Amino acid sequence: MSSTIQNISVHGGTGGPGGPGGNAGTGGGGGQGEGPHVTMVSESGVVNHMTFHNASIAFKDEVKTKNRKMCLLPVPSFTGRQEILDEIHQYFVQDLGSRKVFVLHGLGGSGKSQLAFKFVQQAQTSKRFSETYFVDATSEQTAESDLKLLPPATSEETAQEGLHWLASQQTEWLLVLDNADDPKLDISKFFPPSTFGNILITTRNPELCTHGADYKVSDMTLDDAKNLLLKLAKKKAIGDDKEQVAITIVKELHCFALAVTQAGGYIHACSSLNKYLELYKSSRDNLLQRAEVQGQGQYGLAVYATWNLSYQKLSTGSRTFLHICSQLHHQNIREEMFQKAALSKWKLENSELQAIVNEMLTAIGGANQNWNSFIFLEIARELQSYSLIGQNIVDASYNVHPLIQYWSGTTLSRGDMSKIVFTMIGLSVSWRFELEDYTYRHSLIYHITQLFGRCKCDLDTYVADGIALVLYEAGHYEKVEVLQVAIVKRRKEELGNEHPDMLTSMESLAATYRELGRWSDAESLEVTVLAARKRMLGNEHPDTLRAMASLAATYRQQGRWGIAESLEGAVLEARKRVLGKEHPDTLMIMANLAVTHGQQGRWRDAESLEVAVLEARKRLLGNEHPETLRVMANLAATYHQLGRWGDAESLEVTVLEARKRVLGNEHPDTLTSMASLAATYHQQGRWRDAESLEVFVLEATKRVLGNEHLDTLRSMANLAATYRKLGRWGDAESLEVAVFEASKRVLGKEHPDTLTSMANLAVTYHQQGRWRDAESLEVSVLEATKRVLGNEHLDTLTSMANLAATYRQLGRWGDAESFEVAVLEARKRVLGNEHPDTLMIMANLAVTHGQQGRWSDAESLEVAVLEARKRVRGYEHPDTLSAMANLAATYRELGRWSDAESLEVAVLEASKQVLGNEHPHTLSAMANLAQTYWEQGRWSDAESLEATVVKARVVNEDHEHASLKSASISVADLQAHSSSPASDTVMPAYRHKQRAKFSISHLFKRLHKFGC
Repeated sequence: MSSTIQNISVHGGTGGPGGPGGNAGTGGGGGQGEGPHVTMVSESGVVNHMTFHNASIAFKDEVKTKNRKMCLLPVPSFTGRQEILDEIHQYFVQDLGSRKVFVLHGLGGSGKSQLAFKFVQQAQTSKRFSETYFVDATSEQTAESDLKLLPPATSEETAQEGLHWLASQQTEWLLVLDNADDPKLDISKFFPPSTFGNILITTRNPELCTHGADYKVSDMTLDDAKNLLLKLAKKKAIGDDKEQVAITIVKELHCFALAVTQAGGYIHACSSLNKYLELYKSSRDNLLQRAEVQGQGQYGLAVYATWNLSYQKLSTGSRTFLHICSQLHHQNIREEMFQKAALSKWKLENSELQAIVNEMLTAIGGANQNWNSFIFLEIARELQSYSLIGQNIVDASYNVHPLIQYWSGTTLSRGDMSKIVFTMIGLSVSWRFELEDYTYRHSLIYHITQLFGRCKCDLDTYVADGIALVLYEAGHYEKVEVLQVAIVKRRKEELGNEHPDMLTSMESLAATYRELGRWSDAESLEVTVLAARKRMLGNEHPDTLRAMASLAATYRQQGRWGIAESLEGAVLEARKRVLGKEHPDTLMIMANLAVTHGQQGRWRDAESLEVAVLEARKRLLGNEHPETLRVMANLAATYHQLGRWGDAESLEVTVLEARKRVLGNEHPDTLTSMASLAATYHQQGRWRDAESLEVFVLEATKRVLGNEHLDTLRSMANLAATYRKLGRWGDAESLEVAVFEASKRVLGKEHPDTLTSMANLAVTYHQQGRWRDAESLEVSVLEATKRVLGNEHLDTLTSMANLAATYRQLGRWGDAESFEVAVLEARKRVLGNEHPDTLMIMANLAVTHGQQGRWSDAESLEVAVLEARKRVRGYEHPDTLSAMANLAATYRELGRWSDAESLEVAVLEASKQVLGNEHPHTLSAMANLAQTYWEQGRWSDAESLEATVVKARVVNEDHEHASLKSASISVADLQAHSSSPASDTVMPAYRHKQRAKFSISHLFKRLHKFGC
């Protein structure tokens, strides 16, 4: 045989233990499992097939209706500025039919957005534009979010789709890109790809003027500013000299729109024109003495002076709330954050800090387990009346303009304000695990990440535990580690090595180490904790059982499945006795044990447990509780292993839609579901659909977690694997090199994830025919895995199998055989004779025997593989069909045409039934049968089948090998037909679970998120 099969496999990881522990020995939340793994392995007759395993998967990006964001109306007090409006109008009425871009730029608060809104209002009256579309360009994320909503509901929801749709509207539309202030933002990427249309941009960045005509929005005219002030002051604008006093005031304010607006509001609320002028002059002197204001220019002076005047009018509670808001993310500020902190029963270790926190909470609504919403709402109302905060009517959250935040935070707030606010956030965190608790913790993540760098270590231990829980659930494991290391150190000093709180903190740190792939560190901590728990509490105390489950999870990550199963079985039986069959902890360990069964190839056992857990969680928690969704995702992953992709997809879509509703589109769990659904699309040959999801996941992880976060690197690896399926070798290689280099920097040269990235790059070299490059990488990987993991670790054996496949390609069949025999014997010892990985290497060895012309030896192995797969997988599982195709190829080489035909007909019929008539795997089966007909001289039958294959492959643009070298190619999709008698016709499409995985390649973590 001449086929060498290098598959990429993305398979799910193991269920995690309990999450970060709470205070006073309380357990953490549900643990987070290991996500999909990119893996590469070989098996006979299969070339370059990607499969995804145990990927927690679900997604359906359909929206029935779209609420397109509408352009706002100008404020009722909008006054003057007609000269600017006329200039914009004149620009857009010339050269109709060509694309025009107009940029309004200037300092924040100068009135750019209001000018844009006023222009749109006037244009609507004159019907200048066919349609107006509004996009918030504050960030790439907000812009893309709004662009997605432009097309009709039936369109795909991506920013690019929105832009392409708009470009297709060949009318005089207007696109408003508002608040494009970020200098790092490439605003041109949000221009529709067309030569027509009209774009109006508001920005602080003058560099955007290069895109078109522009106007610098600065001071209002003296008359406009005076009229605006008098309009806002209303009844307080009295006296014969009001016009002159108003002129004096607006001159002092430099006719700056925001300053004039706020001054008018202040006068209307509590002053008069003359009093305001007096206060302004005295306040200005004080403000000029502050270093923060000097050097900001006349506009900064006017605005800051005005804001300070408004501040002097505020109640103590409003001032306090403004100070607090200055430390938070500027959006999604909610009353419940402070309400939960006030109602917390926890007393801080630092009594002075406790007093300050209580004082501030009391000022805005309550403390000491009391809360008065009326007080808080009155404070919010007061701040809104001075335009110092805004409110989102839809979800009742508050927002603060970043400029006001900066002013308040740098000129008004106390130096330790960050620590005070961080403490409030930590006190608000609930250690319950109901649906609303998960949702609330998720809402805190942006506030916490903003505060983290300012005071990450010097926190009360209870507060730090709460912050760590939020970060842990959001996948920010590096930040979690920083907090937990500090907690463990402090508790060790204060409480000693075996205090319950100390042991809980060690468990939490171990869980984080496991997520970071530091399994030895996790194991060391967990062994210590378990021994102490047994000594102090006994073998069946819930805390002891949780420690056992945590250690089992680590053993599973290390591939020590027998020990993991033994521990989990013991925990399960004990929990049934002590807690009952449907206690959440009992269900948790059942789910963990199911994962272990899956890793042992016992998917029927895994399915049985997961179905039971799912039904119980639906009854007890509801259909959309995060724990229900996790086990649903796990069951979908098991269906993957069983070849039940339709069932898997159905569950995955359900999970994804629920996670989007509950957690949002960019929560790590939601992104995991998207990646998993992409895996299902791979199995179905829907690689374009997979690519679309993976591109979204990659961009989202970059935004949310950063370019070099582990999840970002894993999503890059996923996308690279898809590019390989699409034949985009250059794109795949580029991504994989980037992942490899980043992994070396972030994790080190011999970290398992780094080795995985090397193995993946070797796959791409294989598929480009660069065998020497592949060999070089694989030799390095093998040597490193031997050093790091040992000679018989499963990942070491996988790397040996990969290198053997490369040797086969290089014609070094003796070396290939030697490696494969060693791997086969080791896997029999470690995994058993019928584990899928054992059967996989048997199939590979059969390929090598075939390439040596040892067809009888190949036949013997292939018969054994086929019989075992029938027993383990079932007759119609892709692995079983693959084994049938391999054996048929060997029969063909032996001249046993009838036996070959019989098997190939069975494979083809099963493929049609399971996958459909035009699935790439079905077409491969058809091509294989055609070759057998050729060998038998049945030219007409062969030509008929091949014509069907060629037609389907040409039509199916998604297939990565649309350009067939010959109509008689019946070998794997990547192999040209050879006239040599040794030509192999094995079906590559069924080379399922070829795992060059180095079990740590989580591709998307949090897949099986099971606690203990």
